[in-house]
Amino acid sequence: MTRLSLLAAFGLLLPGCALQPLYSGGSSGAVATALRSVQVAPIEGQAGWLVSNKLQERLGDGATAGEARYRLEVELDDDITSFGIRGDRAATRERRSLRARYRLVEIDRGTVVLDATAGSDAGIDVVSSEYATVAAEQTALERLAEVVADQIIARLGLVASRTAGTR
Repeated sequence: MTRLSLLAAFGLLLPGCALQPLYSGGSSGAVATALRSVQVAPIEGQAGWLVSNKLQERLGDGATAGEARYRLEVELDDDITSFGIRGDRAATRERRSLRARYRLVEIDRGTVVLDATAGSDAGIDVVSSEYATVAAEQTALERLAEVVADQIIARLGLVASRTAGTR
């Protein structure tokens, strides 16, 4: 078979698959509408502030207290572990880990719709300048907050697409 006939055969099979865009319908689609009905509960600490801001950006500023159908509760675990020890017992590398346990709660019923985790790690070089190391730790936290927020939103979108399909 030639390449063209192979492509044509795969093209005929494609409509039979069940893949659909998650955000079909754009900002007025079922998933986007469901995500806008989520209110983010306050999250403790600097990492919580960063994750909360990222979540609210991705939710389209979320819902106000009166409009919200769901509440997203997030608990974070932010940890820095030193390793790569030199002969003088000074660390040369650090790993910053940000883990989130989150629950999506239906406000009217108080039922937990989703209970899941998300997380990511970042490596940090420890250099002779303490300021540079602290700046690298902060930058790593900002990146991790973005990754964790993206993971949470992706999972919420998946749940929203499944519930929209059952209505």
